[in-house]
Amino acid sequence: MFTPIGKNFLPFCSSEVASSIAEARPVVALESTIIAHGMPYPQNLEMALSVEKIVREQGCTPATVGIIQGKIKIGMTHPELQWLAEQNGVWKVNTRDIPYVVHAGATGATTVSATIFCAEAVGISVMVTGGIGGVHRGVEHSWDISTDLAELAARKVAVVCAGVKSILDIPKTLEYLETAGIPVITVGSKHFPAFYLRESGVVTNTWLRGAEEIAGFLKCTWSLSSSGGVLVANPIPSEHAGNEKVIAAAIEQALQECQEKGIEGKSVTPFLLERMCILSGGDSLRANIELVKNNALLGARVAKFLCQNSDKDLS
Repeated sequence: MFTPIGKNFLPFCSSEVASSIAEARPVVALESTIIAHGMPYPQNLEMALSVEKIVREQGCTPATVGIIQGKIKIGMTHPELQWLAEQNGVWKVNTRDIPYVVHAGATGATTVSATIFCAEAVGISVMVTGGIGGVHRGVEHSWDISTDLAELAARKVAVVCAGVKSILDIPKTLEYLETAGIPVITVGSKHFPAFYLRESGVVTNTWLRGAEEIAGFLKCTWSLSSSGGVLVANPIPSEHAGNEKVIAAAIEQALQECQEKGIEGKSVTPFLLERMCILSGGDSLRANIELVKNNALLGARVAKFLCQNSDKDLS
């Protein structure tokens, strides 16, 4: 049942997603942890619906991935999204957790890792999120490294994000990505973004101008390698970026509180995001919503160009 190859996962697709895949129309995968663990209700539901609308307006099919009462959903309905947005005690599901949550008949929101696992299984090549997980600060003591990175190295999916979450250790995450051989593309600038901020202080030498160039790069990458993903780091629009001093102060306080409370593992990121929202006076939440919308727009355009150029040699 969990063998990650196409036909075994097709029954988990909505009819809309299944028909789009069958007809080679562009589909964009969307994670659901951001709904259940990244934002409060009702902003989480409003964001999810807005992102799906943006994807549709670009001529693509949105495929939000989640698990509802033990059933994997690749392409969730409005009632399913609302259920996920309103429920307490929803599992935060990485790839390892999928069999258990399904077996238990539980409800779970998929992280980047679980989402791209399901996306690759049905042939979806582009996924959109806010920011990927990565290497946590103080990793030398905690060994806390997100499964997102290992799955990105293994799955033939491009993840469009606003970089690495600011609460993480960005330089160490980029080192991990390099070691794992995962191409990192920044959009429109050599400056790697930092989620709420347009720049992290890290400069990369691999950047492209927009969706068409990115689609061409993906075709080239996958013509040279049969596996492995690509990280597309898309800076938050300047008008929605956070204040660097406010964000930095909020991160430091949130991290200190996290340590004092002894919070570990999967609970760390949701706790930090919630505290960031409070400590920044809601600025981090507003920025988070806008950067996800911006990523959805780029991701949909990339998916569309990939389909348009599917029969061309772009290498």
